[in-house]
Amino acid sequence: MTPSPRFHTDTALARGLRELLRSLSHRLALRSPLRVYLAGGMAVHLYSATRVTTDVDAEFGSRIFVPQDLVVDVTLEDGTPATVHFDTNYNARFALMHEDYLHDALPLDMGIDNIQLYVLSPLDLAVSKVARFADNDKEDIAELVRLGLFLADDLEKRALAAVGGFVGGQALLLLNLRDAVALARRVEASSNGHPV
Repeated sequence: MTPSPRFHTDTALARGLRELLRSLSHRLALRSPLRVYLAGGMAVHLYSATRVTTDVDAEFGSRIFVPQDLVVDVTLEDGTPATVHFDTNYNARFALMHEDYLHDALPLDMGIDNIQLYVLSPLDLAVSKVARFADNDKEDIAELVRLGLFLADDLEKRALAAVGGFVGGQALLLLNLRDAVALARRVEASSNGHPV
C-alpha cells in the first residue's frame, strides 16, 4: 500500500503557481468555480519539491481563453529568477491517459476564489509520461517511485488499462511502457522496497 501524498505548497514554484492561478481568476473575472487539472512537471514538483519547471501543464473543466501574457516572476530557492506560465500548447490527448485520470485527480486547495485545483494522482502522472518518455519523464517517474507514491506493478497495470484508449501505433508505446516499468522496478530495488 502506498502512502497518501503530501503536497509541497511552500516552495517558490508553488507560490508562483498560486499567484498564476489567482491572476487567471482575476483576468477571467470568474464568477463560478473553474476546475483546473494540473499535470506535468509542476505536478511532480508539488509531490516532490525537487522537480524544477516553469511551464504549467493544465487542463480546464470549462472552455476558457488563457491570456498569452499571463506570467508570474519568481525567485527560486537557489536565487535563480524564473517565470511561471501556462503552456498553452499542452493537450492531454497527446499523452497516455487512463480513462479515470480526471476522476482520480487529487484536490488541492490553494485558497483562490473560483479555482478548484486538482493534481493528477502520482500514478496517472507517471502513466502520462510513458508515451513521450523523454529524459525528464524518466526522472519524474523515478522520483515518484522513490517517494513511494506507487509501485512498478501499479504503473504497468494502470498504463495497460489506458492503452486501449490510445489511437495509433502502439508498438513504441508498449516499448516505452516496458522500459518505464523496468525503471520503476530498479528504483524500487535500490530503495529496498521502502520510500527514501
